[in-house]
Amino acid sequence: MMTAPGSSRAFQDKKMKKFLPVAALALAALGGAYYLTRPPVPLTQNDTQIDPDDESIVEVTLPAELSGPAQIGKRAFDGTCAACHGANASGRIGYGPPLVHKVYEPGHHGDMAFYMAVQNGVRAHHWPFGDMPAQSGLTRADVSDIIAYVREMQRANGID
Repeated sequence: MMTAPGSSRAFQDKKMKKFLPVAALALAALGGAYYLTRPPVPLTQNDTQIDPDDESIVEVTLPAELSGPAQIGKRAFDGTCAACHGANASGRIGYGPPLVHKVYEPGHHGDMAFYMAVQNGVRAHHWPFGDMPAQSGLTRADVSDIIAYVREMQRANGID
């Protein structure tokens, strides 16, 4: 059935064509707002092995040896990151998440996420520790070595 150009049906169709993109944009904005403000995903017993006498969040198996860049990265990590992310990137209860965890596997948090976290900080989104502030005093090369260390630690713990 054809609708005459001046009919009310044609007018309604024209209004609907203008309304749909606005509605889609509004839904996308609401979805984005929810994503940014939703509560962090809590740790579950399956995700952690917490010893009440230890502040580490996960148990970490150390690799047999570290590459040269990872050895340098470990020193930088220990000096800058371990205060919150724990010894051997095992996390610290009340301070920061473990980086030796499936959440930080390369397919979910690529290397660029680490560079950006150091440079810009990170809004809390996976863990209930609060926002991570930007870290000063680290060069891009330092961060590359830290990433090498974290990735080797992850691989030693079955996280690829």
